[in-house]
Amino acid sequence: MGRQPKQPNTQLAELLAETGLPNKALARRVVERGRAVGVELRYDHTSVGRWLAGEQPNPPGPELVAECLTEVAGRRVTSAECGMTGGGEAADLGLEFSLSLAEATASATALWRSDVERRRFLVGASYAVAVYPAASMRWLTLPGPEHPVSAGFRRIGQSDVDAVRTMTTAFRDLDNRVGGGKVRSTVVHYLHSSVAPLLRGSYNERVGRQLFATTAELTKLAGWAAYDLEEHGLAQRYLIQALRMSRAAGDAGLGAEILAAMSHQATYVGRPGDAVDLARAAQIAARNAGLPALESECLMVEAHGHAARQDESACATSLNAAQRAYSRSDSGRPEWLDYFDEAYLSAKTAHCFRDLGDLPRAARYAEQSLDMSDGYLRGRAFNLCLLASAVADADPHEAVRIGGEALELAAGLESRRSYSYLREVRFRLAPYDQLADVGEFRRRVLAATKGTD
Repeated sequence: MGRQPKQPNTQLAELLAETGLPNKALARRVVERGRAVGVELRYDHTSVGRWLAGEQPNPPGPELVAECLTEVAGRRVTSAECGMTGGGEAADLGLEFSLSLAEATASATALWRSDVERRRFLVGASYAVAVYPAASMRWLTLPGPEHPVSAGFRRIGQSDVDAVRTMTTAFRDLDNRVGGGKVRSTVVHYLHSSVAPLLRGSYNERVGRQLFATTAELTKLAGWAAYDLEEHGLAQRYLIQALRMSRAAGDAGLGAEILAAMSHQATYVGRPGDAVDLARAAQIAARNAGLPALESECLMVEAHGHAARQDESACATSLNAAQRAYSRSDSGRPEWLDYFDEAYLSAKTAHCFRDLGDLPRAARYAEQSLDMSDGYLRGRAFNLCLLASAVADADPHEAVRIGGEALELAAGLESRRSYSYLREVRFRLAPYDQLADVGEFRRRVLAATKGTD
């Protein structure tokens, strides 16, 4: 039997006639809506013409078309009413801080499932500008406390929570030692196959709070690993879901830590204003948690945001406040904050001075940052690159020596951020390329990082 010809999409045609929306305008709206949630599309008026002729856009196209027509028509329009096969996950999956606990659980588990399935709209999703400010506002204004209880079939107890906590500790250690690329898929599979069934089980509020807290930690780690791979749109989705779960757990400290991670990423992708706002929201949560060391960390990421904005005065104010908060810190910090020590404080300070153009002070603090605990191999690679970048003008030969150490460490990591740090050193050494050791080092970095942009 021959192939059946496509049938014209009369439902879509009727909607376009009803709204008066030209093909070109619909295509533009769909592209813009996709971009707002980190999905890059290339639709134009000819694409809409093909849809009208009966062609089906790939997911999440049908959902985006329906959302755009909903906005223009002033009533709810589904993908089926557009004559399109929908039913897939929404393009903004994981980007919303859910209002209810049931929605939060459904959103997080759907994200894990879609990630395991490597759904196309998640692969290569770009950074969505507006979602972090919206999530932080929900975090600050959502009434509470919440009561995470469930009456599912399987009984969940303390041993189940402890098992997730043990796995989270192991994954966190691996992430620091080998980079996000070597652990991310394993973490996501564990969330999908082992943690999701726990969330759907039966537990009381005491167990539920612990379960949501440790799940938030692991979800945050999955987001951090995606960030380390520079999969920024995916990282956002995980960090927002982690923030929502920390809210369900009633854990203000963990919420502050996740907001600080969002701030860290916002500075990295060139959104320093958002980074400052996120850091300030994190400080509110840290103070509520009564953790001075955590407040110090949140002040440090605010300082970095100010430095990226070239606001030297505001940066100095935040750095001084961070030092004062750190001096008040005690030993009662949670395990997930163990990394925040004098070396980390020095590294963040060095970042600030580097971005402000004060390379001598950046070098001094970068040197101090190398006095760090064992096991943080990725962090050491970053700090070596930071020091090499800071001394490149003063002593390019020393920069090559230090950069060489970082290059050796990076070879054992799967971390795109480490490649970015190495490219920064290479850039700083460009004026001295005629020196034999500099030229050789720059060629080695180019070979190691080629194809990782």
